[in-house]
Amino acid sequence: MFLRYFVKQLILPPGGLLLLLLAGWWLRRRFPRLAAGCFLLGFAGLWVMSMPLAVEWAARLLEREAPLAQAEWPALAGRAEAIVVLGAGRDVADPGWGGDQPSLLAVERMRYAARLAGASGLPVLTSGGLHFGVLPPSEAALMAEGLAADFGVAVRWREESSRTTWENAVESAAILKAAGVRRVVLVTQAYHMPRARWCFERQGLEVIAAPMGFMGTPNARPGGGWLPESRAFWQSSQLLNEVAGRLLYPLAYRSPAP
Repeated sequence: MFLRYFVKQLILPPGGLLLLLLAGWWLRRRFPRLAAGCFLLGFAGLWVMSMPLAVEWAARLLEREAPLAQAEWPALAGRAEAIVVLGAGRDVADPGWGGDQPSLLAVERMRYAARLAGASGLPVLTSGGLHFGVLPPSEAALMAEGLAADFGVAVRWREESSRTTWENAVESAAILKAAGVRRVVLVTQAYHMPRARWCFERQGLEVIAAPMGFMGTPNARPGGGWLPESRAFWQSSQLLNEVAGRLLYPLAYRSPAP
């Protein structure tokens, strides 16, 4: 788990782009043309990833699942048997809360799942394992606590051993099938939904997609979205991570569960 983390941080931005800039500086005397190319690629990558316009364009390519209309929420009880909300990381040891808390992305998912649960009456499963796979509490436990305390939603099941989206699906499916559940409403960010849905359907579950947190919607800004923003860079990093996941998952997980 730790090796995977370090490799990921070195390859994906900003790590990979910073390495290009470092290579440009290191090679500047012996290979000036190559150094210039590395510098330009690194600088251009940082600039493009910081542009809100680039985020909107890239997100529209990834956000393929349609939103679930609010008018459909009450009828979900007749179409599904449970709501599954996926973990999205944590804020570690927040002094204001006295411990770990769900990340902002996770709280977005929790809020949406709570609305769906309130409208439909469906039971909820939270999915997410330990910090780096070894340090408690689990993301599922943090989300369950937050759903109960902040949204008044009691979580029926917790899947607490997964470390990846694929493991979210494998471990959640085992819990749900043991409870006789085969049809689920899946809650995650819109850009993440196609890969998450693929994983859950490979486990033999019928999925109703409930994507939220869309990034591809037009957002008027001064400069038309060409000026760099720190939030845009973070969003671009999330989208690039998703692109990598979509490319690698079909290669790493070829066989569906029995």
